[in-house]
Amino acid sequence: MSQRKPSLYRHLMSILAAAFGVQSEAARTRDFTSGSPFVFIAGGMGFVAVFVGLLLLIVQAIVGA
Repeated sequence: MSQRKPSLYRHLMSILAAAFGVQSEAARTRDFTSGSPFVFIAGGMGFVAVFVGLLLLIVQAIVGA
């Protein structure tokens, strides 16, 4: 059975699942054996930046700065 390179969608879903702590063991194993670590690192950093930015926007809207 040949292993294909994970698609962009699969990378994004793995990053989101890992960020929220709901990633399955099978998906984690697949990511560590077939994916490039740089894609996951960059995706994770991007997710954190967007998440923090959204939190800041929500807080500013509530406080009314």
